[in-house]
Amino acid sequence: MELGSYWWWLVVLVLVHFGMNGSFGCWEQERIALLQYKASTINYIDEYHFTPWDSANKESDCCEWKGVKCNLITGRVIELALNSTIYWSGESGGGWYFNASLFLPFEDLQYLDLSWNYIPGWVSNEGFERFSALSKLELLHLNGNTFNNSILSSLSGIASLKELYLGSNNLDGSIPIQDFERFSLLSKLEVLHLDYNNFNNSVLPYFSGIASLKQLDLSYNNLNGSIHIQEFKAFINMEELYLNANEINDFGTTNDSNILSKLQLLDLSETKISIRILESSAAFPSLRTLYLTYNNLKGSFTTEELGKLNNLEQLYLEGSSIDKSFLHKIGVVTSLNVLTMSSCELKGTLPTQGWCDLKNLQEIDLSQNKLEGILPSCTVNLTSLKILDLSYNHFNGNIVQSQLSSLTTLEYLSFSNNNFFIPFTFSFLFNLSNLKILLSDNNILALEPDSFTLIPTFQLKVFSFLNCSYNMHNSTPPRFLHYQYDLRIIDFSHNKLVGQFPNWLLENNTKLEIFILKNNSFTGCFLVPYDIRPSVLNIDISDNYLHGPIPTNLGLIFPNLNYLNMSKNKFQGSIPSSFGNLIFLRRLDLLGNNFSGSIPMHFIMGCYQLELLILSHNSFSGQIFPTNSNLTNLCSLHLDNNHFSGMLPTWMGNMSSLEDIIMANNHFEGPIPIELCKLINLQFFDLSDNNLFGSIPSCFNSLNIRFFQLNKNCLSGPIPSVFQNNSNLLSLNLRDNHLTGNIPNWIGNLSSLRILLLKVNQLGGQIPIQLCLLQNLNILDLSYNKFVGPIPHCLGNITFDPSAQKPSLGGLYSWGTYEMSLSLYLKTKLINTEDPNYGIYMLNVGLYVDEEVEFATKSRTYSYKGDILEYMFGIDLSCNNLAGKIPPELGRISSYIRALNLSHNNLFGPIPKSFSNLKQIESLDLSYNNLNGKIPPQLTELTSLAVFSVAHNNLSGTTPDRKNQFGTFDESSYDGNPLLCGPPLQNSCTKIRPPSTMPVDNEGEEGDSFMDMSFFWISFLVAYITVLLGIIAVLYINSYWRRAWFNLIGVCIDTCYCFVVIHYRKWFSFSLSLLLFCCGSLP
Repeated sequence: MELGSYWWWLVVLVLVHFGMNGSFGCWEQERIALLQYKASTINYIDEYHFTPWDSANKESDCCEWKGVKCNLITGRVIELALNSTIYWSGESGGGWYFNASLFLPFEDLQYLDLSWNYIPGWVSNEGFERFSALSKLELLHLNGNTFNNSILSSLSGIASLKELYLGSNNLDGSIPIQDFERFSLLSKLEVLHLDYNNFNNSVLPYFSGIASLKQLDLSYNNLNGSIHIQEFKAFINMEELYLNANEINDFGTTNDSNILSKLQLLDLSETKISIRILESSAAFPSLRTLYLTYNNLKGSFTTEELGKLNNLEQLYLEGSSIDKSFLHKIGVVTSLNVLTMSSCELKGTLPTQGWCDLKNLQEIDLSQNKLEGILPSCTVNLTSLKILDLSYNHFNGNIVQSQLSSLTTLEYLSFSNNNFFIPFTFSFLFNLSNLKILLSDNNILALEPDSFTLIPTFQLKVFSFLNCSYNMHNSTPPRFLHYQYDLRIIDFSHNKLVGQFPNWLLENNTKLEIFILKNNSFTGCFLVPYDIRPSVLNIDISDNYLHGPIPTNLGLIFPNLNYLNMSKNKFQGSIPSSFGNLIFLRRLDLLGNNFSGSIPMHFIMGCYQLELLILSHNSFSGQIFPTNSNLTNLCSLHLDNNHFSGMLPTWMGNMSSLEDIIMANNHFEGPIPIELCKLINLQFFDLSDNNLFGSIPSCFNSLNIRFFQLNKNCLSGPIPSVFQNNSNLLSLNLRDNHLTGNIPNWIGNLSSLRILLLKVNQLGGQIPIQLCLLQNLNILDLSYNKFVGPIPHCLGNITFDPSAQKPSLGGLYSWGTYEMSLSLYLKTKLINTEDPNYGIYMLNVGLYVDEEVEFATKSRTYSYKGDILEYMFGIDLSCNNLAGKIPPELGRISSYIRALNLSHNNLFGPIPKSFSNLKQIESLDLSYNNLNGKIPPQLTELTSLAVFSVAHNNLSGTTPDRKNQFGTFDESSYDGNPLLCGPPLQNSCTKIRPPSTMPVDNEGEEGDSFMDMSFFWISFLVAYITVLLGIIAVLYINSYWRRAWFNLIGVCIDTCYCFVVIHYRKWFSFSLSLLLFCCGSLP
């Protein structure tokens, strides 16, 4: 009874205590301190880094604020995670300076994370030395700032500190000894990270004063040369030492077994260590884990040296070059349970001894080498093996003979990207009851009699066999999958699977997360399960033959869907309104189906996280977004080849994340909204083949735009000056509009430009010589305009060379990958499988946008895209008013040019012989000009020429010899040249012979004369007399023209007289002076 009353008073005291200190939540003084910290950083944060603490609501419990953790009993703050809360762009006066007084109210603080805030220092007298008052602080994260060496002495007063992280700062080796001595006062410090700084070898002795250290990280510094174990003599408690990514080439050891005697982990990855390190490592009797990745470990070593590593359990060698004999000798390290040798340049077949003796081995990774042949039978000895990765090699043969079925402990098995023959039923693995992950991509699936009686003992969580080849036809999914109910990831991509779509896979596996069946030949409808599946995140069923509508309840069944790709099928109907429930949807691709109708409003408003929307090549109609939408995160908007109509909404300018807008081939009309000028991240802009009119806005923030296509509209006005400083622009396509004016001189500033299409406009003036500065050009099309003047000679300076380093025309790649660690699905919890980068399943959800260009060549218009576009070079100046001679320099333009069209102009003069240098030209059109002279016979050397036309000119002489490609050209190539003769023309040439003594024949023709000369002189005389009489008649009848004529004659006479008299006097004076000079020079 008496004891009960004491408990009652104890409860009262606790209540009074909490009442005096503000509530059961955080303490008021600590709440105020947090708000003061927030206020001090307000000028150094943006909307992405702002700390969402509610300062207005006084009832708000700060223990529930983001980054704050309190003691459940006392209510005091014990942890503060304030990392990455401050953003410094260099414009805020040098960044936020640390102020210790802001943190002193947190008397029970144990954990403080201020990493990645780019803090350059502290307020005067407010450094970390004041943290000596925080007697419970044990863990301090300061990495990712810009502190200098003075931080070490400032931290020396925090006696309670156990873990300190100072990576990625501005620390170096020029630290005064006294600062190190103060730093050594941290007698409880166990973990010290100094990675990504500028320390050199000189700092190593100074850390020796911290005998309590168990973990030291000096990776990514400037350590170099040889390091001796004596440098670490004082670290008697050291268990983990990270020296990776330095320039260390040797690690000297001694026989003193007391130095680093407790060391369990040593990381020497990415150094210059040689194979000798194996001998040195034996000096560490407790060593369990050794990282030697990405080194050159070529050279000889003995089994005796390896045998000294008798306690080694984990050896990581990936990325290091090492002799294959290592696999012969590693068998002496019997304690080994993890061996990774991916990308080690191993070749040939696997040995039948050595590595097979590692009976304790639980994980081996031999991926990404050049191993071949079959697996040796000795693999059956690896009775403890749980993880086996043989992917990306050249193994072959029947995998059944490898006796993998004996490895009953296997949980993870990957033999992807080899040349194994794998039974399609996978029955050889049915007894591996622990198997959870099976990866068999890019192998050869072989036909095997299907057994209806065998049922696998495993329940897979991950199964992938994408892009396999088959020695059979009409394959359906493996039958054993009917017995799998725990799959989380399934990927059948790029196979030849047929039959009805396997909806049962979705129905049976209630925990499925990733469902990828793209690029197969499945038919039928896509059905969803009856119950809600919140675990489904990604569905890709593109490139099949599925039909029917999208299930109306899809958005309800898969509420957490992140990625949905149903493109390139035969779906029809409309987008269900239930899509509005997909609030986590980021990527939706419905390209290439038969969908119709408008975009539902519920979808536009609900999917506010959508980043990629592809509705191309369907039959959608109506306005794209009837009202303002929530799609503010949208990066890619592809609506091309539909029936959308109306004006472009002005509020699209609010979609500030947009990088590519492709809405070509619709029925949009009206002007281009100037609000689109706010899209500063825009890279790909295609509104071609619509009914847009007005001028092109000159306000575009164009510095990032790489592809700009407004062809096939009704746009007018001049070419805007918006692009004049854009060095990233690759393609400018404004063809088929009503543009006027000249090509601006700033066109030469577009240093990366590869495609310039201005065809079918009303542009005029001369072709500017600044075009010659575009050294990266592939295609130049100025045809069907009103250009005048000569062709610039300097066009011959354009390289047109595919081997030159040019920015790629491959279009735009929208990055998107979905990564998931496969180790989540394993029972095994080895260190390597706990690494978040280990066993990553990567789902590529990126989008590749091809640049497509139409260009006329070979008398037809072709469409070029992809790799073909990279190698297409051409110039089209046809259908203008260009005059003058064809510059011979054009023949030296480049041997890689494929098409040259100068037809339908007013060019005259001869065809340059230099055209014979255009060795790869396929189309040469010079027709409908006023060219004269002979066709250069050297043109027959153009063996790639497929289309050649000089029709309708004034050429004369014989046609080129009918050899090589010229033997394929018909009469149409030479039509309209009456003075041309020879095949394939009907009029044959007769060779001119020497004068003959033979009498003239009855018809008065001389032998083989080309023309009857008497007929020529008679016709010339008649024409001359006719013209003369005509002039006399006009002057006789019209008195005005008579006076003008005689006046002109008088002016001409006077002019000639003055010219002769003046120049005669000058000549006479000059002659007289010369005579006097000569006479004066005589002796």
